[in-house]
Amino acid sequence: MKWWQVPLVVLVILVALPLVLFVLLVQALLSVTLYIAIWTLWCVRGRDVLFITSESPVWGPYLADNVLPRLGARAVVLNWSERTKWRFSLARTAFYHFGGQREFNPMAVVFRPFRRARIFRFWGPFRDWKHGDPRALREVERDFLEAISQRPPA
Repeated sequence: MKWWQVPLVVLVILVALPLVLFVLLVQALLSVTLYIAIWTLWCVRGRDVLFITSESPVWGPYLADNVLPRLGARAVVLNWSERTKWRFSLARTAFYHFGGQREFNPMAVVFRPFRRARIFRFWGPFRDWKHGDPRALREVERDFLEAISQRPPA
């Protein structure tokens, strides 16, 4: 390393570190605000599940017959196939926050006051199911249904 590169690296670190810390702080504040909004606007009213699905021929009928009827009014359901019609909402914001960039459809997010959300991703298990292996789907479905049965809707 040349002598002039050392002060340059130190300067970049001194400038970048506060920016990185600021971004992390803003992200943490937004996450906490989202949790508080969900707990106070949904959980208090008995809505503790955000469920994302679509009109896929692979999982659409299965979820409509086996999972969605068990949720009733406790779930906020978003249809990924209709995402162009989504308006700004708490559900949409929560989906983009918890969904990530991959395997977000179908997906369920279970909320409990003062606890981190539990995320259940069904995409991989449905892929395996489509290819003849139902074990992963049974496992994620069982875990999800167990998570929502721990606390009945208000």
